[in-house]
Amino acid sequence: MSSSTSAHQPPPQRILVGILFICLAGALFSVMTGSAKYLATHYSSLQISWARAFGHILFLLAAFLPRHGLKVLRTARPVTQLARSALLFTSNLATFFALAFIPLAKAASISLTAPLIVTMLAGPMLGERTTLPRVIALLCGFAGVLLVIRPGSAVFHWAALVVLVSATSYAVYQILTRKVAGVESPETSAFYSSVVGAFGMLLVMPFVWITPHGWLDILLFCGVGVLGALGHYCIAIAFGFGPANILSPFQYFQLLSSVTVGFLAFGEVPDAFTWIGAAVIVASGIFIGLNQARRPKGG
Repeated sequence: MSSSTSAHQPPPQRILVGILFICLAGALFSVMTGSAKYLATHYSSLQISWARAFGHILFLLAAFLPRHGLKVLRTARPVTQLARSALLFTSNLATFFALAFIPLAKAASISLTAPLIVTMLAGPMLGERTTLPRVIALLCGFAGVLLVIRPGSAVFHWAALVVLVSATSYAVYQILTRKVAGVESPETSAFYSSVVGAFGMLLVMPFVWITPHGWLDILLFCGVGVLGALGHYCIAIAFGFGPANILSPFQYFQLLSSVTVGFLAFGEVPDAFTWIGAAVIVASGIFIGLNQARRPKGG
């Protein structure tokens, strides 16, 4: 029994490498959103979101075309892939728009509700059974969101609701990604995830385009795309080193890295309610992840 179990359990060294890649992805995403927040003071969120998507496409083409050729562009689910792409673009656009108004840590805390929303929607969209403990964890998670947002108080800002739109869009994006996972290659899905933002927004760019003011802005515009693509690539690498139930909770490292970027770049310090609400959201997400990992295969 123990020998067969150990045969299926990755060695600790491989799991540690996976954890490091997950944390690296969180740091990359935090620097990306910090760059977007800086750019949002001078440029349209549409232009920043287009740069995020177009840079992502260029990076993936450079990485995948030499190894996979044009077959990476072939898809058996074009409608679903375009829907995924539109949802991811909406998520990025909403986040980058909100960052012009609210602190980085608050936006990061609210965006962590995406896994909770996935759990909530997995029943009607994927036919997955939702248990009472998961429902209780969901309610606790959204109570944490209320602590962060605090509607009706003096610190409430309507842009926090825009981040909720971003989290919901990203959750549905993840669900559609699950649906195509058994049909499309990861490379194809990764490429199509940004086609709507990269090419569809070219029609809008002439109306919102502002020429970057200097080399720093040019570097940041390039960086949001490359950092986002590298972050997703690090997550893909990480899950090759260990099981999802062990690695997934470490994605919440992004909250700490967002707090660090917000403090170093903008002098933002989260208040006590943001920390408490974020802790409730993270605890709820980890509980749901562990609960799903323990469920029987037939459940």
